[in-house]
Amino acid sequence: MDPEPRRITMIEVVPSGPLFEGEADLLVVPVFADLTWGPGAEETADRLGPWLADFLAAREFTGKVGQLAAVPGGDLPYGEVAFVGLGDDTDAEVLRRASGTVGRFAGAYGTVASTLGQVDIDGAIEAVTAGYLLGSYRFDEYRSEPKARPNERLELLGAPSDADAAIARAVAVARGVFLTRDLVNQPAVDQAPEVLAARALTLGDSIAVEIIDEVEAADRGFGGLIAVGSGATNPPRMVILRYEPEGAEASLALVGKGIVFDSGGLSLKPAAMMEAMKTDMAGAATVYGAIQAIAELELPIRVLGVAPLSENMTGGAATRPGDVFTAYRGTTVEVLNTDAEGRLVLADGLGIAVEYEPDLIVDIATLTGAAKVALGPAIGAIFGNGDDAVSAVEAAARFSGESMWTMPLEQSYRSALKSPIADLKNIGDRYGGAITAALFLSEFVDEVPWVHLDVAGPARADKAEHYVSAGGTGFGVRTMVELAREMATKP
Repeated sequence: MDPEPRRITMIEVVPSGPLFEGEADLLVVPVFADLTWGPGAEETADRLGPWLADFLAAREFTGKVGQLAAVPGGDLPYGEVAFVGLGDDTDAEVLRRASGTVGRFAGAYGTVASTLGQVDIDGAIEAVTAGYLLGSYRFDEYRSEPKARPNERLELLGAPSDADAAIARAVAVARGVFLTRDLVNQPAVDQAPEVLAARALTLGDSIAVEIIDEVEAADRGFGGLIAVGSGATNPPRMVILRYEPEGAEASLALVGKGIVFDSGGLSLKPAAMMEAMKTDMAGAATVYGAIQAIAELELPIRVLGVAPLSENMTGGAATRPGDVFTAYRGTTVEVLNTDAEGRLVLADGLGIAVEYEPDLIVDIATLTGAAKVALGPAIGAIFGNGDDAVSAVEAAARFSGESMWTMPLEQSYRSALKSPIADLKNIGDRYGGAITAALFLSEFVDEVPWVHLDVAGPARADKAEHYVSAGGTGFGVRTMVELAREMATKP
């Protein structure tokens, strides 16, 4: 398969003029709780006529968050009008979700005009733009008859004169999220480690790419990567990305788990548990999307991206329970469960990151079912080795609207990783699996500030909701970009 990713079609987003002075296929206006009109809604309602109140009442539309009611535009210069609920406690995330709902709804409309950006909160333009674009996402590469989507333009009515910068930021981040979603949604049959590695070459001219094949990986001592990939027909790859703008002082390392398909290895998963395992490379895809967006935004920060890519399969040469390998930089690991493979490739990736001597290392991985059990499908788990590092990621996640919760890196659980014959074993006790997995990773970061994100839940979704797409969600890209921006601008 051609390693070039599919062309990402972005909807054009532009500031526009006053209400009723242009034309569009759809007008979007906000409504707060208890039918309190938002910007442009009252004027629109007055021009539509008194029938509107009965129409909204019949549909129990009250302005609650997530509600949308569309009506014919009548004599207005708009084909239809969509009233969108914002509730009574509107913030950037509420706007982002409301606009995402519109983005999902508006696929059949060529031009959409919206007054959502006029809501009086900080970051309204960026939130509305981002939500709409993310909600508009479709993955139809494998459909014989892709669903038509004529939507080509979003007009932000009454946007301020400085809206262009906010729009550009949202577009760059959305492009990064789209890339991540596309990669996660790609079937494993078309995305062997070699193919996913080659796609790194398309991320942008300002990103240097090093691709290490299985022979060189073995020579350089990437024992975790080799151990996981030993049973697969398609050999593993280690991808190292460098974005290093001139004059940048701050530095960030991003490490993403890239298991392009996880059968469990010889510790074979049940069939039903394999159905979503083409998405087990979401961490690596997040690193790709984040570094692409960071480079497009020209953020003044040095970023290292590391993506260890492998299949975890059951061939005759596969790693066996009880085998011991040596990770990069010398730690020996006894493998007792081959389905705890992500941490093995991350051990090598973290070793590379440590040698970069960054200000902060962040790894992101669909690592444990235990994290999903603890926090559900929509919340990522945060672990870290220092309050400052954790706080920085927490703040970036809050700004981005990505739900994460800090979990304890309980040191007393470290004893569960003791091996009788090696430095570590790769699994702990039955309980606290997300914690012991994080503790395992902490053994490979030395004293460098480090945060681990376990996104086994939110990296994939069973159904679309507001701006979250079904399948790969791109979770983590927005947080990583915001983290880089904050680090780059911190005095």
